[in-house]
Amino acid sequence: MRIDATHFPFVWLQKTTLDHSQEESLAEFEALLARNEPFVLISNEGLDKEQPEHSPEELKQLALWMKRHKSELKRYVKASIHIESNLAKRLAGKAFAIMYEKFWGYPMLIATTEDEALALARKLVQPKEK
Repeated sequence: MRIDATHFPFVWLQKTTLDHSQEESLAEFEALLARNEPFVLISNEGLDKEQPEHSPEELKQLALWMKRHKSELKRYVKASIHIESNLAKRLAGKAFAIMYEKFWGYPMLIATTEDEALALARKLVQPKEK
């Protein structure tokens, strides 16, 4: 997974890259959490993009990493927004989003366009008025 935080707090993810190891990706993610600032993950790969295969050991490492960082994930990651133009895929993605949030601790949202995703992301990181 490639993480592009050049437009922080909007963090773009490319999940299907093969040139980043899981360890590198998790270290980059930890650096984002260490900023102690809210941010939004955004992916424009669509919901049916083929994901790289993970070994059982990699899946175990990912689950352990997620458990260690659960509170920071919930506090700082406001959502993971996936851009998907296909209506059927968006509807199917909504069912998956429930399990996603239970596992990761932050919501998975689906936008139709990049503009819609960015508008939603801006709302999510905007400070709440008291």
